[in-house]
Amino acid sequence: MKIVVAPDSFKGNMTAYEVAYHVEKGIKRVFKDAEVVILPMADGGEGTVEALVKATRGQIISLDVMGPQRDKVKGFYGILGDGKTAVVEIAAASGLPLVSEDRLNPETATSYGTGELIRDALNHGIKKLIIGLGGSATNDGGAGIAQALGVKLMDEKGNAIDLGGINLKNLHHIDMSELDKRINDVEVLVACDVDNPLCGPRGASAVYGPQKGATPEMVIRLDEALAHFADVVKKDLGIDIMNMPGAGAAGGAGGGLVAFLGACLQPGIKLVCDAVNLDEQLKGADLVITGEGKIDGQTAHGKTPVGVASYAKRHGVPVFAIGGMLGEGYEVLHDYGIDALFDINPRTMTLSESIKESPENLEKVTEEIMRAIACFWKM
Repeated sequence: MKIVVAPDSFKGNMTAYEVAYHVEKGIKRVFKDAEVVILPMADGGEGTVEALVKATRGQIISLDVMGPQRDKVKGFYGILGDGKTAVVEIAAASGLPLVSEDRLNPETATSYGTGELIRDALNHGIKKLIIGLGGSATNDGGAGIAQALGVKLMDEKGNAIDLGGINLKNLHHIDMSELDKRINDVEVLVACDVDNPLCGPRGASAVYGPQKGATPEMVIRLDEALAHFADVVKKDLGIDIMNMPGAGAAGGAGGGLVAFLGACLQPGIKLVCDAVNLDEQLKGADLVITGEGKIDGQTAHGKTPVGVASYAKRHGVPVFAIGGMLGEGYEVLHDYGIDALFDINPRTMTLSESIKESPENLEKVTEEIMRAIACFWKM
C-alpha cells in the first residue's frame, strides 16, 4: 500500500511536518510495511517556506533585514531541494507578528526587508522565486521590495521618496534602470488567494488596513496614496494595476510585484503542489491523507485539503481529510473531491487540552481509519 500524507499545519499547534509525522505513526500501527510519502503542505501563507523546504529537502537561510518599522529583524527564506528555487514569505520580514500592537502603523510600514530577502536569494543563482503574501504589516504597494532591489522612486524634485505607504503620495517618477538585473532571469510566482483590487471599498487599505492599525482617516489617506501610485505605474511602466484582481493583496504588494518584477499571480496551493511535484508523488498511490487545523465550509476556498484533493482526483486516488476540528459547512467538501472527513477530538475538551493531546489523538484517529481500511483490504 502506498499512502501520500499531504497536510497543512494545525495552526498554533503542529507544523505541517509534525502533522504528517503523527499521521504516519498512526498508519504504521496497522500497516507496518506501507510506503508512506510525507509531503508537508501549505497554501502560500505562513508556513509555506518550512513546508516546501521540508518536502524538497532544501534549506532555510536566516539573515538580519529591515523590519516593517525599520528596526532590524531576523528574517528567513528557503532554497528548495532543486537548488534553483527560492521561496519567500512576506510575513518573514514584513509581517504583523514582527510589530508590537502599539507600534502598528501601515502609513510608515515598509516591505523593504522582503526585498532584502529576495536580493540575498539572487546570490544563490536561483531561477524561480515563489513569494507568499499572507500576513503583511505593510500597505506600500510592494514599493519597499522594489526599493531594496534598486528601483528608484522619485518625487517631483528628483529625490527618492521615503519608505512607507503614505509616501507614495509624493511619487512622481519610477526609474527602473538600477533594478537588480539578475531578476530578469528569474521566474517570479506570487501566491495570491484573494481577488481584491488595489483601491476602493474592496481594496488593500479598506479591507486589510484596519487589522494593520489603520484608523478610518488613515484608510482614506492610504487609499489615495495607492491610487496615485497606480497612476504613476501606468504612466511610467505601462502596466495598469488599479483594478487587477489580487493587486490589493498584502497591502498592494500583489500589484507592485507584477509591475516591478513581472510576477505572475497564482493560487497559493497550486504553487505549493507544483513545487513539491505532487502529481509525480501521486502515481501509484492507494490513498491520500490531508488536513488542516479547522476544516469547514471555508476550506473549499483555496485551502490545502481541497487543493490536494483536486490533484489526487486526476489520478483517481481517494482522499481522506483529518482536522483538529470539523466546523460548520464541512460537508460541502465532499463536492470538492474529499471522500471522508474526520476530527481528532474524542470528547468535549478545552482548547488547551485539545492542543496538548492532539499528537496522540491524531495518531489514534489515523489508526482507526487504517483498521477500517484493513477490513476491506483483506477481502
